[in-house]
Amino acid sequence: MAAVVFALLAATTNALSSVLQRLAARTAPPSDGCWLSQVRYLLRQPVWYGGMAGLILGFLLQASALDRAPLALVQPLLVTELPLTLLFARPLLHMPMEPRSWVAAVLLAAGLALLLVAASPSGGQHQPSSAAWVLATAVTGGILAVLVTLARHASGPLRSALLGACAGIGFGLTAAFMKAATEHLGGGLPALLDTWQVYAMVFSGIASVALLQAAFHAGPIIAAQPPVTLLDPIASTGYGIALFSDQVRGGWWIALELTGLVLIAAGTAEMSRSPLLADASWQR
Repeated sequence: MAAVVFALLAATTNALSSVLQRLAARTAPPSDGCWLSQVRYLLRQPVWYGGMAGLILGFLLQASALDRAPLALVQPLLVTELPLTLLFARPLLHMPMEPRSWVAAVLLAAGLALLLVAASPSGGQHQPSSAAWVLATAVTGGILAVLVTLARHASGPLRSALLGACAGIGFGLTAAFMKAATEHLGGGLPALLDTWQVYAMVFSGIASVALLQAAFHAGPIIAAQPPVTLLDPIASTGYGIALFSDQVRGGWWIALELTGLVLIAAGTAEMSRSPLLADASWQR
């Protein structure tokens, strides 16, 4: 139960962080082509520091959740960040929330609940073997290389969707590294910094954010956001099963799990049409 609370709090703080960052950026003067001027402006905005504090707190809360529960439980719960972002944006950015956004939020919430009830994830072993890490990283690298190559030869919404898929898988891998790193929290900061998973997590996280920004730049958010939102929990569940021996229900439960994923995808796609998300610069 504590892990669920931490995961939902992480989603909440991430959503608030996104809105605060957007609130700081929306009053910035027109860009003169120099990104440093934009950075200097943001550094003078107190609300921007609130956004950064929320981002750090969200990271710590996610790590606390992963320290207590399997990837297959924690990562799907973070999908709630998207509707929470809209809820915070409504009062803070003074933007109306259209009826379609409420419908999308209901679809997403119903899909998430169905997925988690059907899968009923439970944890397995804590630390994967070195061979398992090598295999998982190599397979992931191969999949990402194929998707990036396809994206280079595509354009518009298709390119955006392919890069979004890369980002979603990358965030799943980042969560797997984070899950492994949390096992060293008991030894304090020196023990944590002595583990390679921490540095792999940082590298993977930065690369995933870069892929996400490239996806938003390549096409409309309605093309980029659904694969990110959908593939993050799917990839995380896969890593949880393959690396940490997480258990999810099979058999006829798979049909319900797939239905939950379809509802999440439909809700995310519909939510991506909201004018509140029209500016992708404040996503993640």
